[in-house]
Amino acid sequence: MPAYVIVETDIHDPERYAQYQAASPGAVEAGGGRFVARGGELAVLEGDWEPSRVVILEFPDLDAAKRWYASEVYQEAKELRAGAASLRMVAVEGI
Repeated sequence: MPAYVIVETDIHDPERYAQYQAASPGAVEAGGGRFVARGGELAVLEGDWEPSRVVILEFPDLDAAKRWYASEVYQEAKELRAGAASLRMVAVEGI
């Protein structure tokens, strides 16, 4: 069953974060994933959650999402983001 990685991002250094943005699509693709949403317009429908940026990735299953996150190619991309943004990230099985 598919799995989704949901990411809330607070960007502190847009120039440095742009380097991560350039590297992350290749890392996601190498891990067998694809972008479902990537920082588009959002609307808070309920509650007090007000993220500035949300990204949603889809992977074939939860194990694939975990392998992607731990992969060398993603860890290299992740280093580009160090100090540029704070993230909250979860992976959840779909239906």
